[in-house]
Amino acid sequence: MFNALIVNKDEDSGKTSAAVQQISLDQLPAGDVTVAVDYSTVNYKDGLCIGPGGGLVRKYPHVPGIDLAGTVEASSDDRYAPGDKVVLTGWRVGEAHWGGYAQKARVRADWLVPLPKGLDTRQAMAVGTAGFTAMLAVMALEDHGLTPGHGPVLVTGAAGGVGSVATAILAHLGHEVAAVTGRPETADYLKGLGASQIVPRDTLNETTKRPLEGETWTGCVDAVGGAMLARVLGQMKYGGSVAAVGLAGGAALPATVIPFLLRGVNLLGIDSVMQPFANRQRAWARIARDLPMDKLNAMIHPASLSDLPQLGRDILAGQIQGRVVVDVNA
Repeated sequence: MFNALIVNKDEDSGKTSAAVQQISLDQLPAGDVTVAVDYSTVNYKDGLCIGPGGGLVRKYPHVPGIDLAGTVEASSDDRYAPGDKVVLTGWRVGEAHWGGYAQKARVRADWLVPLPKGLDTRQAMAVGTAGFTAMLAVMALEDHGLTPGHGPVLVTGAAGGVGSVATAILAHLGHEVAAVTGRPETADYLKGLGASQIVPRDTLNETTKRPLEGETWTGCVDAVGGAMLARVLGQMKYGGSVAAVGLAGGAALPATVIPFLLRGVNLLGIDSVMQPFANRQRAWARIARDLPMDKLNAMIHPASLSDLPQLGRDILAGQIQGRVVVDVNA
């Protein structure tokens, strides 16, 4: 028997409840590899799956946790052997398939990535889906010509998980980082990650009818979407790119095509869930190389399985700063 965070749903009321319970190996779903989980983390999707589900959870009872890192305990796939250190993000694990909020998980071998050299399992979960997504965004911007020294790179939602890692990576690579936040108290935290400029969220939330404004940003990692993304598109420098990673500000995009036509702006969609294996390896290798470990450690807030119901509510309310690392064995 081992511990897991189990989410149940009352079919009559439709309400969900989450609590730590003991389960057995034979309750785990089918898979090629059984992993003894060391750590997981907390993402926005996790908050949905712990609570109302957000349409992500297919059936109950359910074990959330879209990320996990640990040690292979058993494997029927030749690519992995007992003792191998592995990390998993995406593939709808924690949504459609039981996830990492348990001391053991059983998953498909195709979903795993060997833990890259230079990272331990705790650091890997300090990165998690949020940091992995941030690295994918930086790589996409680089693939479209972003280089240091050509102007500030904007990071929206900068105090969140994706934004924190993106800020640290971009600053480490030599970029001038302008960090957008609606929480003034996070300014020192963001400057500690390497931000050279703090942009109050309200200055970009103000709507404008002008399709183009002054050319300000050479690149952008956007976790907000909505009206802010539309505003940012009109402020991009000629040929600049925006990597869109989230929709904290809404899914609608009240924009025009003018920035694309007159300034050659690129809007790059970033998906972390279905990334092919080779690109996952590339991103994790870049994380191990280009994310300063001291900056990563400064983001970490430790937690246990019993903390997760409250943390799920907190992240949905936008109250999480940095990266939560869940020690499932604590």
